[in-house]
Amino acid sequence: MKIDIVTLFPEMFAGTFGQSMIKRAVKEKILTIHTINPRDFAQDKHNTVDDYPFGGGAGMVLKPEPVYRAIDSIPTFSENKRVILLCPSGATFSQKKAIELSKYDQLVLICGHYEGFDARISYLADEKISIGDYVLTGGEIPAMVLVDTVARMLPGVLGSMESALTDSFYNDLLEHPQYTRPRNFLGMEVPEVLLSGNHAKIADWRRKESLRITLLNRPDLLDKTSLSSKDVLFLEEIKRELGDL
Repeated sequence: MKIDIVTLFPEMFAGTFGQSMIKRAVKEKILTIHTINPRDFAQDKHNTVDDYPFGGGAGMVLKPEPVYRAIDSIPTFSENKRVILLCPSGATFSQKKAIELSKYDQLVLICGHYEGFDARISYLADEKISIGDYVLTGGEIPAMVLVDTVARMLPGVLGSMESALTDSFYNDLLEHPQYTRPRNFLGMEVPEVLLSGNHAKIADWRRKESLRITLLNRPDLLDKTSLSSKDVLFLEEIKRELGDL
């Protein structure tokens, strides 16, 4: 996959993408990441990329021309491509969206800054995405979130695809608890079932605990997922157990 990021602050990405999983994916040529600075496409001596808003108001607005030229300069790596504007008015990003975006060969991410975009910039994108209902200084952090989440879905990025398949939100449920050595830590014991070697019982325990954590912390997710008859029984057990506390 090729990801092009249109940003006024390309240096922000060097540290983040030079570490861990993303660094490995780039090194192994699973993922290619480029940054493009709209300031390089401004056509005045001051390299102006923003201006005051028509109609008045606080802050500065990103001009459409430098952003358009920056996007237009990006070579098309594949026709299977998606251009995304990162902004507060977009649809909320989710694991389901990350899986969908991982099917593309090329993503172009447009990061905003200052007070916002000239509204005409939105017509350069296929869709708008937000990472939540809060205000950030720019679209760089949302771009990092999107790249990290999508990259996990690419074959070969993680040591095992099972890691991605059992992540929280992959199946609209939160992940079950994980344990490692030591078996006893500050009096807290690893659940005995995980030491049993019985894979069927371990799978059932993990599914039930995933349902329990989702019910307690994000019950809204249960309305979005397909529950099996066994899941329904697990949920009934969990509610009885919680009622006894």
